Parts: sequence; C-alpha cells; structure tokens
Amino acid sequence: MLVEIPDVLSAPQLEEVRRIIEAADFVDGRVTAGELAARAKHNLQLPQEGQAARDAGDIVLKALGRNPLFTSAALPFRVLPPLFNRYDAGMKFDAHVDGAIRAMPWAGPRMRADVSCTLFLTDPEDYDGGELVIEHSFGATSVKLKAGSMVLYPAASLHSVTEVTRGSRWSAFFWTQSMLKDDGLRTLLYDLDMAIIEVRQQLGHDTHGTLSLTGVYHNLLRRAAEL
Repeated sequence: MLVEIPDVLSAPQLEEVRRIIEAADFVDGRVTAGELAARAKHNLQLPQEGQAARDAGDIVLKALGRNPLFTSAALPFRVLPPLFNRYDAGMKFDAHVDGAIRAMPWAGPRMRADVSCTLFLTDPEDYDGGELVIEHSFGATSVKLKAGSMVLYPAASLHSVTEVTRGSRWSAFFWTQSMLKDDGLRTLLYDLDMAIIEVRQQLGHDTHGTLSLTGVYHNLLRRAAEL
C-alpha cells in the first residue's frame, strides 16, 4: 500500500523544523546504512544522536500523533524517531530495500520495520530530480510532494531517490512497526476504514449499517493485531 498524506506539518511546524536542521551540521549519510545500502547511498544526514535531530524529530512525531490518516494507514505500534537527510546536486540513492529490523535509539528495543515514510521538507520547485521511486507489483511510482507532505509505503519495497541536478532536497525519513505486519491485511483494513468514513460523511450520521461495519473493522483488528 502506498499512501500520500498531505500537510502532515503545518506551516509554522515546517518552518521550525527547517530552522533547526539548517543550523545543524550534516554528516555522510552512509553512517546509518547497512553494508549493501552504503554502496548505493550518496547523501548527507543529521547525526541521529544530535540535539537537532531530536528536537526536529519531536515536532514530527507530535504531528504524526495527531494525524488520523497516518494512524489509519500505518496502524503504528512503534515509530522510530525521524532521521533527516539532504541531497545536494549530484547526490542520489540507488535502488535498495530497507533493513527489516531497526534498533530504537538510546538503548531502546529493536523493532520490525513494516512501513517506510518520507516527509518532504522542500517544495518540488526548489530542486530538479530527487524523485522517490517506489517499485511495486503494478510497476513503479515516482513521488515528489510539496513541503510538509508525506508518503508511506511497505518497507519491503525496492525504492530509490533519483539524482538531484539542481538545488537541494531535504526530507525526514523513518520507519514504523505496525500492529499488522501483513501489508495486504493492513491495506484491506485501511480501505474499509476509508469507506466507512466516506459513507458517514455522505449520510451525515451513523446508521445501523455504519456501526456494524465499524464493529467489523475493530474486531478484525482485534483478531490480527500483534502487540
């Protein structure tokens, strides 16, 4: 499942995140990549343990906690604190698959990476290239969203970032361990949730049918959730 979520960050939140990370020092992005990914990765990144990454990450996590579309699509159990990267002209990230298990920072537990997320922090007109290309069973999808918007997709997907040829592309990226590790089941529940919401909006009130469908949704989640 690939879901675009607009306006995860408000304009003031986006401005504050940009202010924090622009004042910080970036390092070679390969420091957090595995052996194979390091060969494909050519970008800059904020040190995960640095105060700038923590402060900017807190803003993103609080915004995600208030975003119902993220909750519906990811069904989050654990969310890795966001990392922040930058692609200047000539930088790219060749095709790769994200690691299945991630270590929570600061001696936290390990978590399964089910859902990958990219939150764009620069507008498309500010740079050329830099598209996030996600391969899936129907081909490939190229994503380049306005600043403050986010895309989430299965962490098992082969994906890449095309070379930036002008300007600079800034983003936050992170992984979520979902309550449902099966992407197919997660997709079905997301579609059901969106359909219930749409019918409620059209009717303007709940009916026995919408309440029954809501019960089906929660009972399916109750049976399948891993906590």
